[in-house]
Amino acid sequence: MTDFGSTGDARRDAYIARDERAAREQAEVDAMLLGTSPLPAPDPATRVPFVDELAQRRAVRVLPHGRRRGWAALGGTAATAALLASLGTATVTGAFDSPGLDTPTTAAPTQVVPASSTSATPDWQAVTAAVRGSVVAIDVVTASGQGQGSGVVIDDEGHVLTNSHVVDGARSITVSLADGRLHEAELVGQDETTDLAVVRLVDPPADLSPATLGSSAELAVGQAVLAMGNPLGLDSTATTGIISALDRPVVTQSRTESVVTNAVQIDAAVNPGNSGGPLFDAQGRVIGINSSIATLSGGGGQSGSIGLGFAIPVDQAADVAQQLVEDGSVEHAFLGVGLTDTTVEVDGVTRAGARVEQVEQGSPAAEAGLRRGDVITAIDDRAVDSSAALTGYVRQYTSGDAATLDVARDGELTQVDVTLATRQTPSA
Repeated sequence: MTDFGSTGDARRDAYIARDERAAREQAEVDAMLLGTSPLPAPDPATRVPFVDELAQRRAVRVLPHGRRRGWAALGGTAATAALLASLGTATVTGAFDSPGLDTPTTAAPTQVVPASSTSATPDWQAVTAAVRGSVVAIDVVTASGQGQGSGVVIDDEGHVLTNSHVVDGARSITVSLADGRLHEAELVGQDETTDLAVVRLVDPPADLSPATLGSSAELAVGQAVLAMGNPLGLDSTATTGIISALDRPVVTQSRTESVVTNAVQIDAAVNPGNSGGPLFDAQGRVIGINSSIATLSGGGGQSGSIGLGFAIPVDQAADVAQQLVEDGSVEHAFLGVGLTDTTVEVDGVTRAGARVEQVEQGSPAAEAGLRRGDVITAIDDRAVDSSAALTGYVRQYTSGDAATLDVARDGELTQVDVTLATRQTPSA
């Protein structure tokens, strides 16, 4: 064994300190969108190059990056060595000209699996068999390369729900069914505000197996879940876990704007290529659309799944999908305020909240009487502990919806009723 001696000990300690410092620096919050990992590298002008930084004190939220604060400003301080990465599309290794099956195999319709009354462990084998036919792989060709993602069949007309970043800029879209058949697809519509999109199979087969959509209203932390998709091009991959948290504000960056989602956080392994794939409950009902992960940065790359995945709640996804199918576009509610994160003391209790910095003239906020300095701590009895949380909640509403805000003003807590409206530019 080598004896470092006193000098050697000092040198060794210096190396350890240096390595620890390097590790901390390398673990800083960075941001990138995996959107497509094309061949060659994506053109920053046409592809989504990054995701905003991840801060995880009370929420997963962005750092300002020197950006001008708009109506959906999301301040915060990075507090975790994590990287928020969209699960988008992994590098394509296959070809797009593979022929479809000459003799299509009839796919069994998706059925809801009854819960076992005698065992607390879900029958994942039965669930996987029941839902597999509704999950598809999506291959795209863009101006800068090729990529892959996932999706879920939502009706027998061939509509497939996926993430917007999966199909963003796609010149061609090919959908692979669970039995291997390939179908050309066309974009019905995409919504960058929620990172959701719908594509439709050209000449859809008669034996599609649409998924059963559940509800995200009654989800619970600790509930068993199954994620299925096309990670790294490995189609029909199923992983299981639990819901780790609900209403986790997650901020990513689309091509044109911040995407704020009060997400379902899961520990089931999800990886690049899972984007757009469904998250199922133990009865085989879709409860979310997998869209992003947090992962440790290292060596300019990513570590893959570390048990921090995020899914768009199915109630929000279903509403957006319906609007895209019916109208090709989506209307979003807005409040009309500029926000920052803050804390406020009311009745001797310190609360976290979203501080109103600006109120847009003529907006729902202005009409409701909100003013600069107000701190919003809840919306419809749901706690608001950051500007990202409020923005995520507002984006779950539609134009004309009424909401009640808990507002800390002049040391007192009051309630403000507001009727949300719609405008073209996304906002809080």
